[in-house]
Parts: sequence; structure tokens; C-alpha cells
Amino acid sequence: MNRTTRPDRVQATPRRTRVAQLDITVLAGGPSDEREVSLVSGQCVAGALARLGHRVSMCDISPDDISALERPADLVFIALHGAFGEDGTVQRELELRGIPFTGTGSAGSALAMDKVRSKARFIEAGLPTPRFDVVRGPRVSQIVRRWRVPLVVKPVDSGSSVDTYVIRAHDRFRQALAEVVRKHGQALVEEYVEGPELTVGILGRRALPPIEIRTRRPFYDYQAKYIDDDTEYVFDIDLPEALLAKMQDMSLKAADALACRDFCRVDWMVDRVTHEPYILEINTIPGFTSHSLLPKAGTRASVSFADLCQQIVELAMSRAGA
Repeated sequence: MNRTTRPDRVQATPRRTRVAQLDITVLAGGPSDEREVSLVSGQCVAGALARLGHRVSMCDISPDDISALERPADLVFIALHGAFGEDGTVQRELELRGIPFTGTGSAGSALAMDKVRSKARFIEAGLPTPRFDVVRGPRVSQIVRRWRVPLVVKPVDSGSSVDTYVIRAHDRFRQALAEVVRKHGQALVEEYVEGPELTVGILGRRALPPIEIRTRRPFYDYQAKYIDDDTEYVFDIDLPEALLAKMQDMSLKAADALACRDFCRVDWMVDRVTHEPYILEINTIPGFTSHSLLPKAGTRASVSFADLCQQIVELAMSRAGA
């Protein structure tokens, strides 16, 4: 029987740097398929920071309009999901301008957004990840013949399960593969792990309590993440405590492997029979909505949403020497 409260896993947590009231720009929206979710995340973050006494401006931003970065601010809080905001583009611009910002830097963001490069880094770090292949147009027929269902087809560099398919019938494989390649230029084919899906949030050097995700849909897709009200998020997980603790430790190791900082979320599948865990990916800017998993894990660890945002601010400002 699992304990009701599972302790956080901590590695050399630095002393928190308390910061005074700041002028903060919250970036939200952006051009990606995750724009609407990002706007909600930004509103939640901006509201929490304002209630804490910070002077906050929430700004939309796009590749054609980065004027929000010209606004004088002590810090930029990035609440952008997907391409442009999460792939290192905005981070690189902020680095060039010398503006402090929250979250992972440009190199780590680009690495985490690329599922193929990040999987290679996981393998180098000795972390288990499902078998995979990368497909471009000329290889579609070859890959269709080589792989057996069930399997997963997804974009190499997209988030929120956009254009992700769990394939259980082989006659659906070619269609899904061709569709993702047509839209994104390439696709990731990944072995499907049958079993519970778990996620581990990271805050600073803390691995927060793992969450098991249960959905009535075939998998945890966009609808289940942001629309459905019957998706379950379970902390009392029917898996061995030693395994859950190991996954927390491996999540910290994975975050280090991709040079993540401040906060992120590490997604896992656990084989139902063998209980072997397999890392899927790291989200460097997970959601900050009412459905989002990092805030839920924070609450479970007695970190309120406002304190979660404040701690992220403090971590970023500590790098800026504030």
C-alpha cells in the first residue's frame, strides 16, 4: 500500500533568494498551435504575480512583433507553449538583449523541443526511452512495412499532443504517418508502452510528487489535457514506492541531461507487466492552467499556485544577481 504523502526528491536545493516587488512582463499567446492554452497560462500567472504585489504586464508576442521585449522590466516570465516560445527562439532573443527571464535557456529549450535529440541525450544519460525512428517523406512506405502496432506517431517538435496518434490498427498507420509528415516535414514513430502514464514536475532542484494521468480517451490528448472535466489526476498510485522514488530521481537526471532549469515536467510511461519506466519527453514550459499538472503537483507538495510562480521568479532573479 502506498503512503498517502510521498516526499519530494531533492538534490542540493539552493537557499531561496527573496526578491522585492518587481516589474514583470508575462509573455503569452504566440503563433503556435498551443496559443489558446498559452493565453490562459499567461492570465493565470499574471494574476498570481499581481496578487503578490508585482507590477505585471501580460503581452502577446509573435515572430513579426517582439515589441513586448522593449518594455522596461526587471524580469520576463515566459508562459509561451510550443514553437517560437518553447523552442529557444524567444530565449535566444532575451539572452542577446541581456534581459533576465524564467525557465530554461535557449540551448536547453531547443534540445528539449526536439524529441529526437532529447531522446538521444536520454540514452547517453542511461535513461530508458521507447524505441523510435524518424520518418521523412521518402521513408514512409519503408517504415510502414518495418513497424508493428501498437505504436505512436507524433511530430518531432510539437507539444500538447497536437497531431499525435496512438495507432492500434495497421491500416491506420500509413495515413497518420503521411499526415504528420505532410504537416510537419517529418514524424517520430515510437514504440507504444502499454501501462499507466505518469508525470513528474520539477521545481528548482525538487522532484515533486508523481501524478498518474487517467483519461477515458485512447491517450492523454489535447482534449483530455485542456477540455475534458473527467480526466483524473491521481497521487495515490498503485505502483511500488521504490519505483516512484526512482522515477523522481531519474526525472532530475533527465532535466540535468537537457540543461533544464527553474521548472519543467517530465513525462513517463510504465510498462503494466514489467513495471519498467520509459521517459517520453520533457516539457520546459508546462501549462499553468487549472488543468495543468505542474501546479497540481506543487499543491500536493504544499506549494500554492502563487508560491509556485514566486519561486520561479526567485530562481530566475538569483541568476541575474538580484
